[in-house]
Amino acid sequence: MNILFFTAVGLLSATFGSLVGLGGGIIIVPALVYLGPFFVGESISVATAVGTSLAVLIFTALSSTLTFMKQKRVDFKSGWLYFLTCGPGAMLGSYVTQFVDASSFQLSFGIFMLFMAILLILRDAMKPINIQWSIERTYTDGQGQTFQYGYSVLPALCIGLAVGFISGLFGIGGGSLFVPAMVLLFRYPPHVATATSMFVILLSSVLGSLTHLGLGEVNLWMVAGLAPTAIIGGWLGALIASRLSSRKLMWVLRITFILVAIKMIWEGFTSS
Repeated sequence: MNILFFTAVGLLSATFGSLVGLGGGIIIVPALVYLGPFFVGESISVATAVGTSLAVLIFTALSSTLTFMKQKRVDFKSGWLYFLTCGPGAMLGSYVTQFVDASSFQLSFGIFMLFMAILLILRDAMKPINIQWSIERTYTDGQGQTFQYGYSVLPALCIGLAVGFISGLFGIGGGSLFVPAMVLLFRYPPHVATATSMFVILLSSVLGSLTHLGLGEVNLWMVAGLAPTAIIGGWLGALIASRLSSRKLMWVLRITFILVAIKMIWEGFTSS
């Protein structure tokens, strides 16, 4: 039964995560914490769920990044810039996890998920801010389409640090923050933002996972159960993102986020 559980969680989280640039951890962590006792036979601590989730994201992000690379959607130049602070931020967030008690984590994670759901609902109506940044980029993707966008080093580094810290703390990829910031603030085309975000997630999740591993917060058996289908899901999500409209899937994700967020906020309040 637990094999089927890990197979389903790995596949669904990675497919959704790769599809919209989330990374999948925002699904893995609640699944392990809430459903783990029923399917694994024992409760899974928040720290272990976060560390294990971040380790699985390495495989998800690697699979989807390779697929996006073949589609020539990854902007490596700006991706490495974000990673300069995102990587250390992920290590810091991973280290801080050990000091957060379960009820505080549930409350914080629930509020974060609710914020992400609202952001996902509003993002279709949001328009990019027209700012003249110091660095202007012209990027041609695999289909021959050329896009123009820009950024400045300091804002990019600040966003990378914030996303990295949240990624390590909550065990998520960080794309849920990266993609809106890149699209709305720096005018990235959405598919380039999603692909570049997954590349940065790949790099930062390695550093964050090593920190969690050093603290004994990664269950390698769970990683082994989740990783195979996470690899498939990462590839599948990237493939769907390039071929189909994700509107219906996005609404499923939004509703799921809201329901899980309400549950986590309620439990965080009642158990504190």
